[in-house]
Parts: sequence; structure tokens; C-alpha cells
Amino acid sequence: MTTFQRARSEEQRAVRRQAILATAAEMLTEMPVSDVSLNELSRRVGLAKSNVLKYFDSREAILLELSGTELLAWVDDLAAGVAAMPSSASLAERSALLVEVVVSSVSARPVLCDLISAQASVLERNISTETALAFKRTAAGAFERMIEIVTIALPEIGREGAMRFIPPASMLAGALWTHAHPTPAMICAFDADPSLAPLRMEFEPTLREHLTTLLTGVLPR
Repeated sequence: MTTFQRARSEEQRAVRRQAILATAAEMLTEMPVSDVSLNELSRRVGLAKSNVLKYFDSREAILLELSGTELLAWVDDLAAGVAAMPSSASLAERSALLVEVVVSSVSARPVLCDLISAQASVLERNISTETALAFKRTAAGAFERMIEIVTIALPEIGREGAMRFIPPASMLAGALWTHAHPTPAMICAFDADPSLAPLRMEFEPTLREHLTTLLTGVLPR
């Protein structure tokens, strides 16, 4: 834990702000979004909770900003994955490869998946209009880039088809992440009753199946 003196300049304030974000990001590698508390974050960063709230509206505002950062990093992963796809492959082959790129890249970012799963119900609450605008503008820019990336991989579907694929793909990832990572009580229930096995989800296979179905509906007939 680092103990900070009072920030007297904009540069010092920026350092404090980044320290808060970095500490929250580290906590997210250790625990789910639901377990990240402002009290523990304040203790780890070495600031009183009231001082943390001078830099961010709330715990949710901190996590929402991290969500935007994670989203932009995922876009870079998608771009790299699509750039490695062979342009000479058939439409069916490129479609399957695109689904695999999405699945593998988002699976490699568990923090992003957890943040997406909590976005609408948790992170977008208890925040200011300014914070909401900043996040939505970041998300809009990220989705615009993803649409461009998808149209590079599958020019046959055009911008409209890419728009029908990418936003639902990210929402599916968030929703499936939650169900694929049940609570200890639910895990015990699944283990106790084998007949419940069809209700137990594995993240990557389930996401792959649903994205394939989604993309098939977008492809030209």
C-alpha cells in the first residue's frame, strides 16, 4: 500500500487517478467485479475513501473506466487476429475463422467479460452524466473500429451485417460469462444432480455455437 500526500498540481492529480485505476485493475485479476469494494480499494491505494471519491464519482465509475480501457485493448486483439486471417479463404472458412478470433480473444480477457456482464445492471448506475458520456463515447469508437475490422474479414456482409454481428457478440460474451462461472452453491448443485448437466455451460464452446448461429443469419444467401 502506498500512502500519498495531498495532490497539489494537475500532474499529481493524474498520478493519483492512475494509481486508483491500476489498483482496481489489479483487484479485478484477484476477484470478480461484485467483490471489489471501495473500502478495500481505498486501503490498497493508500487514500481515504473520501479522497478516492474526489477523483471518481463512485466505485462504479472506476470500474466503468476500466471497462472502456479493456474494450479498446480487445479491439486491438481482434484487429491482430483478423489481420492474420488468409484473405484467399472461402466465405465459409473466413466466417469460421472470424468466430474463432472473437471467441479466443475475448476468452483471453476474463476481466473484460466480467465487466461486460455487470455493465448495464451495475456499472452504469451511481455515475454522473459526464462519466456516462465519456464511457459511451469510448464504447462507440471501439464498436466503430470493430465494425471496420469485421468488414475487412467479411466484406460480403458489408457495414450493415457487421453492425448486426458485433454488438450482440459482445453482449453474448458478457451474459454467457456469468452463467459459465456459477457460484459455489450452484456448482455443488450441478455436482449433486447429474440430470442438471444440460444447464451447465462452458464459456468458449457455448459462445462459439451462438456466434456461429448469429453470423450465419448475417451472411448473404
